[in-house]
Amino acid sequence: MSRPSGGRDEKRVNQNGGDPGGHHCEPINTHSATAAQAAEGPELGPDSKVLSVLKRDSQARRVDLTGTEYYSEEGKTFQLHLVGKIKQQLSADPTLCPEYPSSLGLTEFTRRATEGALGRSSRAIVESRVLGVQTPGFTAAVRLGAELLRHCLDVGAAWCGPVYLSSPCDDSLAGIFQAAGIQDIRQYYYWDDKLRCICLEKLLQDLERAPEQSVVVLSASAHYPTGADLSQDQWAVITQLIMRRRLFPFLLLPAQALCYADLKWDAWPVQLCASQGMELLCAQSFSHCFGLYGEAVGHLLCVFKQSSLLLSLQSQAVKLVRSLWAWPSVGGADVVATVLSNPAHLAEWQGEVKHMVERCKLIRDILREKLRLLGTPGCWDHLTQQGGLYCCIGLNDQQVEFLAKRRHVYLLPSGCLNVSAINGRNLKYISESIHLALTTSP
Repeated sequence: MSRPSGGRDEKRVNQNGGDPGGHHCEPINTHSATAAQAAEGPELGPDSKVLSVLKRDSQARRVDLTGTEYYSEEGKTFQLHLVGKIKQQLSADPTLCPEYPSSLGLTEFTRRATEGALGRSSRAIVESRVLGVQTPGFTAAVRLGAELLRHCLDVGAAWCGPVYLSSPCDDSLAGIFQAAGIQDIRQYYYWDDKLRCICLEKLLQDLERAPEQSVVVLSASAHYPTGADLSQDQWAVITQLIMRRRLFPFLLLPAQALCYADLKWDAWPVQLCASQGMELLCAQSFSHCFGLYGEAVGHLLCVFKQSSLLLSLQSQAVKLVRSLWAWPSVGGADVVATVLSNPAHLAEWQGEVKHMVERCKLIRDILREKLRLLGTPGCWDHLTQQGGLYCCIGLNDQQVEFLAKRRHVYLLPSGCLNVSAINGRNLKYISESIHLALTTSP
């Protein structure tokens, strides 16, 4: 199985001023003023003049690229038309009697979420080696998985080593595992700031040194905050190492479907690990791809080697859920289940998600082209090689600070940003600000 290609919509890019052809790395342009003028930017001169000319503009603007939601072109949290329609139908139909959820959540939702990660014909599903638990959001899914690792999986001395997180990663992950009582948190190398890509060699070295029975937290797609995902070839190497070193994979899908506009394609690494006969945990979120931010719809997927473990782990999961949140809410999960179980709804939803994904790709293309035209030092091809909501620009701490203090452009840690927060009104200002950060700050 191979993932669909990440090709760009060349016609749309060309219409919006992008370069539909293959981009090459431009040499560093020391005459940034001329290049900036060519890109229709403001008149630029020496460093002091650059800052004074743009001072009034920066004071009048505040560009926040740190949000975790998907934003529309208007800069508002995006609402899917289909989701709004389904909500109205569910609330207006007097014949519908909503299912009161068990501690494990709505049955139809957990079934559809499981199929969305493993595929309907998954051997693990057929052999009843899978447990799905609805959670109030992605963070809750990670927390429940951490609790299961500590209270249940290590009872049989199967997985009791340290937890390895990628560097960088979501800052909250370490705290979630520590709150569950897992204190030995370590990191493995993931993103290379200088090369602006994943460094597989160093990643493998760190995992090779990990003690057996360690838990390795890996992003299946839409890595937060870099947006850089492992390729199929890289996954093939990593899964072999995991099996040989007897490590336990905890996979993350924080924005499932927003890389390839398809739940199963985004979850391809989960399917790969399950097909190799691995035990695994997988935290999923449906908040982004359904626009259900106020209803936090998450899911924890557990895959075992033997079906005999299912009942005991399910019992343990119920006890943990009752101590954490009692039971999840119905509304958002009901919407997701309704859409995923109806072929017509599913097709309409995929069309809306595809638009979201294509817009993020288009923004990456145009931002790369803007920086190229400005003569911004370096190569910016990595912007279009990443996917999903987030991307890592590749700025150092001083340059990120420059953007915040001098330009009022705010980024995520490690110089990363939410791509969807860029729109037609702020794209020019953001590209000029990045250019200035690289040409006027250390």
